[in-house]
Amino acid sequence: MLPKRIVVTGIILIQTRVRMLIDWNDIDTVLLDMDGTLLDRHFDDHFWLEHVPNRWATCNHTSVEQAKEHLYALFRSEENSLNWTDLDFWSDRLKLDIPLLKREVEHLISVHPYVIEFLRFLKQRRKTVWLVTNAHSKTLDLKMKNTRIGPYFDGIVSAHQVGLPKENERFWGRLQNFINYQPDRTMLGEDSEANLATAESFGIRYLIYVSRYSSKVTPRQSKNFPTIDYFNTLIPEIGTTSIIVPHAD
Repeated sequence: MLPKRIVVTGIILIQTRVRMLIDWNDIDTVLLDMDGTLLDRHFDDHFWLEHVPNRWATCNHTSVEQAKEHLYALFRSEENSLNWTDLDFWSDRLKLDIPLLKREVEHLISVHPYVIEFLRFLKQRRKTVWLVTNAHSKTLDLKMKNTRIGPYFDGIVSAHQVGLPKENERFWGRLQNFINYQPDRTMLGEDSEANLATAESFGIRYLIYVSRYSSKVTPRQSKNFPTIDYFNTLIPEIGTTSIIVPHAD
């Protein structure tokens, strides 16, 4: 059984619940995922699970139910690969203009609450901030146009540039060809525990799980990583530099 309180390299374990002590003086670089982390994943979920099946059913003269059964199996077969987010791949595979279909529902693209405040805070603290995403370049273009968050970042790197998805443990080492970062002075914000796990294996120290990835789901606490609903949790009070990421009640 764990002692009631142990402090080890910035991680605090309290009665088996994971918490993280963050002193912003110890962080130089912040890497942030896009879909689900900064942006509401409701757009993506609706697009792939509802909009695409509806359009595919119409084009192939079948029911929406049959379309969903067929397409969901196809989607699962490419999970954790670069094809998963490659719009050109899916346009060819499904014989649909996927970028055009995305523009049909682009009104659903939105930034999570408190994201802009957090990005401004990072700039005020002169942190190096990178958007690191599995998203395809055409998806990035659409979302940057709709959200206008691009100027808050020092740069944007897509897994398609790196040549590996973030679910691959080699991704984070190869990312250093694009971003000069020290893992022990870096924070990663993600809505994917799989991606946080590969980053942890590489040695990235400050790992934050974003549980409220969609406005349409009930957030769930991670059992493995410090968890936040919104990024305002990471902004310390005025005059201080430290915060503790709380566990769920």
